[in-house]
Formats: sequence, structure tokens, C-alpha cells
Amino acid sequence: MTDPNTPPERVVIVDRQPQTNVNVQPERRGGGGGFIAFLIGGLVIVVAVIAYVLLSGNNPVSDAADTNVDVDVNLPKMEAPSLPDIEPPTLPSPGPAPSN
Repeated sequence: MTDPNTPPERVVIVDRQPQTNVNVQPERRGGGGGFIAFLIGGLVIVVAVIAYVLLSGNNPVSDAADTNVDVDVNLPKMEAPSLPDIEPPTLPSPGPAPSN
């Protein structure tokens, strides 16, 4: 029986060839271009719809009634309410200066 406190024998491999690892990083590709194109396309469509609605011949604003409205507002002159006569409070007179 062997002693469990002794380390096992080391095996040395001498015939091993040196190994070189070459890590080649792939080219970086720009991401997120699809989302930006989708966003810009959506904005172009919104602007086109607004332009069509505003520039088409069926504009309901042009068929509106006369917009010349004469507004005359005559308000009575307002006066501020009168305040009661109140005597302002008196301030106490200062005491004599302390002597050093």
C-alpha cells in the first residue's frame, strides 16, 4: 500500500512538438444599418402622406365659410377696491449701546 500523503510521480514528455495558435479576427461589420433605413423609410412615408393630404384638391379648409369675423369687446372699466385706513405698526426704539 502506498502512502496517500506523497505526491504521484511526474511523467515528463520530451517528444512534444511546440504548438503555435494563430487567432484571426473576422472583419468587423457595421451593425444597425437596417434599423436606421427602416426608420428613415417610415419618416419618408409619413411626409408623403401629409403632403398628399395637404396638397390634394379635396382640401376642406378651402371650402370653409368666410373667415372675416369682426370681434368688438367692450369691457367696463374696473376699479380697485378701496382699502381700509390702517395705522402702520411702530418699531421699538433701540436700547442704549453696550459699554465695553
